[in-house]
Amino acid sequence: MNRENIQKIRQSCFNQQTLPQEVIDWVTQNKWWNIWVPARYGGLELALSDGLRILKSIAKIDGSLGWTVTLCSGANFFIGNLNPSFRDSIFQYPANPVCLGGSGAILGTAELEEDHFILNGKWSYATGAPYLTHFTLNAHLVEKGEKQFNEDGSPQFLSFVVTANEVNIIEDWDTMGMKATATHSFELNKVRVPKENSFQYNDFKLPQAIFKVPFNVFADLTLWVNYIGMAEHLLEETTHKGDRMSALHSVVKTANQLVFQMAEEIEHKLKDSATIDEETIVATHEKASDSVRKLTASITEVYPYLGIQACSLNSPINQIFRDYFTSTQHHHFLTK
Repeated sequence: MNRENIQKIRQSCFNQQTLPQEVIDWVTQNKWWNIWVPARYGGLELALSDGLRILKSIAKIDGSLGWTVTLCSGANFFIGNLNPSFRDSIFQYPANPVCLGGSGAILGTAELEEDHFILNGKWSYATGAPYLTHFTLNAHLVEKGEKQFNEDGSPQFLSFVVTANEVNIIEDWDTMGMKATATHSFELNKVRVPKENSFQYNDFKLPQAIFKVPFNVFADLTLWVNYIGMAEHLLEETTHKGDRMSALHSVVKTANQLVFQMAEEIEHKLKDSATIDEETIVATHEKASDSVRKLTASITEVYPYLGIQACSLNSPINQIFRDYFTSTQHHHFLTK
């Protein structure tokens, strides 16, 4: 991406309630919804570290844009979990570009009737809701009106994909930042979907190495690079000097080194056909969480010294600040 194009896209996204159509078209043309999708389905089929570099660079352009591409390409990552016949029916690039997205919470219900499930409920926080072709969701399994539970008390659930025209979007996203992600709620009322539209996390049906990455690790790394990208954008926009800014530079540099070191280590393990063990899963989350906390602390420390422009709604610095501190409310890295 050349500097001129970056600035054009950045200006198009600045202080917008939704991403402009030309930006959505730009993302689609570059196949960034399909960063992780196999080439045979019109995807880029990128290695983990290469995809992370793209996501970080997009987040550096604009927080809402980066977050939307990250979460929607992350939902398209579920192509590795889908039943083959259903997968083949929807991923038909370029005739029908696919943009998945939705909710990771178990909020609705699914009741089996012969060869279909009946889906009901309301789900919150579907990033990119107006841009999606299909919605993903988790639904609590129900039998004869009763929710089903495992022996340990956890809910029995399945994940589903439904087309956008089966969903009612509830425009309730009203936050200080990340506005153009349009992370609205959605609801389904007695929607019938075939059994083949269901899937399970970490039950992969495609052979590419990326689909051997546990979803928790995938989420850690892809969200982490968004925070780094936004922090880099903040550094780019400010002329402030001093120890606090130097500290932020240092934290960003360390985060960059660490995230790509970990991604490359995971790639090496997968090349050797090894599985990602529990120790690596835990270590990845702990290191990512610690890094994000340090980024947050450094941005908080420097922000009061950035001048009145940092408080102006027409300032890029202010939008970066609002975007960053909205995105850090995502539950993934929040600690009690």
